[in-house]
Amino acid sequence: MPHLLAITGSPSAHSRTAVVADHVLRRLSHSGFETAHLSVRELPAADLLAARRGEPEIRRALEAVAEADGLVIATPVYKASYTGLLKAFLDLLPQDGLDGKTVLPLATGGSLAHVLTIDYALRPVLAALGARHVTAGRFVLDSSVERGSGPDRLRPEAELDLYQAVDEFAAALRSAPTPVPAPTPVSVPGPTSAPAAALTATP
Repeated sequence: MPHLLAITGSPSAHSRTAVVADHVLRRLSHSGFETAHLSVRELPAADLLAARRGEPEIRRALEAVAEADGLVIATPVYKASYTGLLKAFLDLLPQDGLDGKTVLPLATGGSLAHVLTIDYALRPVLAALGARHVTAGRFVLDSSVERGSGPDRLRPEAELDLYQAVDEFAAALRSAPTPVPAPTPVSVPGPTSAPAAALTATP
């Protein structure tokens, strides 16, 4: 069963981006995928900014990315780009850190003026990291995330549009070629030495 990881790069404790990512993960979970959510803001800030890849929480986060078959990368838009928090984490990945993976990019923001952030800021970075397939992303307006006394939810029209992108992402994952394991080296036995007894001269 494919394993999917959502990575959210919002520094906010009450992140609309995280709400959107959780909606995506529920949809994928109902479709039979194993899912997990990594909020970059919960990683130790000093280790993240100093690129201490060997520290336990940073190491586990990088291992989670390596083990995932597909990734949902979600960020709010700050200054017409993805957040510095997300950038700090992506910088920890090796150059081919997304090699062979299918990725769904998502962004949230207060204005449709930022809708091109996915294609002009986020998508090139994902491609540079070796993503096999970056599917069509979605920009979700902050105003589409409704908050109240109950669970946070998306307005119906935004949810419908988001789920279309999620279903396309799921279809791309299912059609992804299965990695072919490297062949096991075959050892060719060398000449067999004769037993010591056979080397004893016959009287």
